[in-house]
Amino acid sequence: MRCHAPLRSLTSKSLPLRGRRGLATVSPVSSLSSNHKVVVIGAGTAGLAISHQLLRSDKFAPSDIAVVDPATWHHYQPGWTLVGGGLKDKEDLRRRTEDLIDPKLTLYPTSVVSVSPKDNLVSLSDGNKVHYEQLIVAPGLTLDLGSIAGLKEALYDRQSPVSSIYNYDTCDKAFRTVETLTKGTALFTQPAGVIKCAGAPQKIMWLALDYWKRAGLYSPEKLRNSPISIDFATGLGGMFAVPKYAAKLEQLRKDRGVGGLFQHDLVAINGDKAIFSRPDSPEKVIRQFDLLHVTPKMGPPQFIRESAIGNEAGYVAVNEHTLQHQEFSNIWSAGDASSLPTSKTAAAVTSEAPVLVRNLLRALEGKEPDALYDGYTSCPLLTEYGKVLLAEFKYGGEPKETFDDWLGIDQVEPRRAFYHLKKDFFPWVYFNSMVKGRWGGPKGWIN
Repeated sequence: MRCHAPLRSLTSKSLPLRGRRGLATVSPVSSLSSNHKVVVIGAGTAGLAISHQLLRSDKFAPSDIAVVDPATWHHYQPGWTLVGGGLKDKEDLRRRTEDLIDPKLTLYPTSVVSVSPKDNLVSLSDGNKVHYEQLIVAPGLTLDLGSIAGLKEALYDRQSPVSSIYNYDTCDKAFRTVETLTKGTALFTQPAGVIKCAGAPQKIMWLALDYWKRAGLYSPEKLRNSPISIDFATGLGGMFAVPKYAAKLEQLRKDRGVGGLFQHDLVAINGDKAIFSRPDSPEKVIRQFDLLHVTPKMGPPQFIRESAIGNEAGYVAVNEHTLQHQEFSNIWSAGDASSLPTSKTAAAVTSEAPVLVRNLLRALEGKEPDALYDGYTSCPLLTEYGKVLLAEFKYGGEPKETFDDWLGIDQVEPRRAFYHLKKDFFPWVYFNSMVKGRWGGPKGWIN
């Protein structure tokens, strides 16, 4: 999921890994150049799901498919909200990357420096060059902590009341700050622009609100007498992008007495002051806080833009339905780093992966893509301990609700059953099926 310097020596860390790797075994290579039918950049949610679905097609020999990713650990990032709410231990939501990869796949545990699409070549940071017939680019997004002045220092200061569930190192700090706050202003932020799981910035807020309510520190009915006040500051114009769910969440905000600071984009932290920019004014807005939860700005790895496979914003420029690159027909992308105009969630990958796999397999046979992605994505929005609003929608912000279709249940109403999906089922099915290429989201188990 992370990608990016000259060859120094050929050590075991610079060579591709093969086989089950409790004690990592390394197959020797005779040169700095390798060839694979398919190269997958990224061993995150999209990269693993797609790699294993391709492998399960039985159309590839061992080592035909290579995966490039330097990360030692693979994280179930949707679970970090649960960690921030005190519901999970973060150590339980990660696995060693090499342990999740089938031994028939070749793993290059290093970073990508560049892609040369005209040469069908990926250059790696250890000096290796990997040639491909088909390339899948799925490195995920990177956090831009430096875009908010003072953020990184505050996050890693254990005494600071600033946290973020978007970072493995600090997702558990979020709950510690919630536990220790007994009075003052709690401020939760969401930036303008693209982020992973656009509902997560308010999920942690709703859990914190419920925690303080149960502790007698917050009362929507008696706000003036509540020791804690809560504000939600977002660079966007509303609570959510999909009108149906936005209306419900706005009503919840009002009913629960949460202040709405819309079109407020966090640009700096100075002590206990949060500094925001607004699109309609050159003046900065300064708000004091006693607890601050920050959603950092995010973006795709720089190598995408520098390799000319990205659009102006740096996302891999693909057809929004076929997931095939708009210029290079043997390049594909899914997941967060793609240009697909949908919310960037693990749920989206459950629908993107089968489309990409089918179309890539057809391309290997000289056929045109025929599978189409409709933009499906999902956001299980925790609204309190024990209840979740299960937002599911497709392109155009049109709801596409699984349980409405099956049971006639309107998913805009938070429900306990959805909470158990979020807290218990989804983490289980993720590691046991999804990253192995066996889970199709609303379609259930596949292959």
